[in-house]
Amino acid sequence: MTFTAPAPWTIRGQTFAWGRRTYLMAVLNITPDSFSDGGQFLDPAAAVEQALALVAAGADLLDLGGQSTRPGATPISPEAELARVLPVLQAIRPRVDCPISIDTTSAQVAEQTLTAGADLINDVSGGTYDPDLLTVVAQWRVPVILMHLRGTPRTMQTLTDYDDLVGEVTATLRAHRERAAGRDIDRIILDPGLGFAKTGPQNLELLRRAGALRDLGCPLLIGPSRKRFIGEILDQPDPQQRDWGTAAACCAAVAAGADLVRVHQVAGIRDAIRVADALWRPSANPG
Repeated sequence: MTFTAPAPWTIRGQTFAWGRRTYLMAVLNITPDSFSDGGQFLDPAAAVEQALALVAAGADLLDLGGQSTRPGATPISPEAELARVLPVLQAIRPRVDCPISIDTTSAQVAEQTLTAGADLINDVSGGTYDPDLLTVVAQWRVPVILMHLRGTPRTMQTLTDYDDLVGEVTATLRAHRERAAGRDIDRIILDPGLGFAKTGPQNLELLRRAGALRDLGCPLLIGPSRKRFIGEILDQPDPQQRDWGTAAACCAAVAAGADLVRVHQVAGIRDAIRVADALWRPSANPG
């Protein structure tokens, strides 16, 4: 069967021509406890500076998050999440043209950040933690990213038993897509959730076989950035020293047909992705 890429989307004046090239979503964690950069950008001024640097380096989207989803993370209230995210969003929105995503599972956070100028929502729970989130997305007519996850960040690493990893991830993402489509949401990105309720070998299997998810008919996001399975391969305990390994994983994602990769470091990954696109996307423009 020949895969047909989804039709292009326009978000905040930016065209996303799925299948033409791989787009870079840059992570900005405004948290004290994220696994890679927790505490570095909790100060709003530092977060704004980093956001502008990521855009200048070539990010196609920014993904702002105020709630850590690292293994073992403790949830915070929507009010605390908003106190972290809103000042940064309000400061950078007039200064950047690229779309801004909000990484949240809370309908309250989604509503208030969309009101403040966010363009899409990234929900690691696939719309299951707070069912009202999909209602907010539908009302605003914005895109949503729905990820595969078992349990919660506190329990997910005990829920890694699968009879058919790719089949079960595909079935869950299909259910997420259908639930969102039932709310009249027609711009859905799917994410298999590397590192979320998956072991190191399972993450590698998902990367190798991610092309199977393209049959779901939605743009595909892969987020390998600095994750533990890369550290295990490299024997590198420091997440910030895993960017070369991340680049390799991102190239594998391109080869499998990913439409977006979610990363902490943009400039070097952007170069790797441009070459990977030239290799594996016949329609990509290497220039």
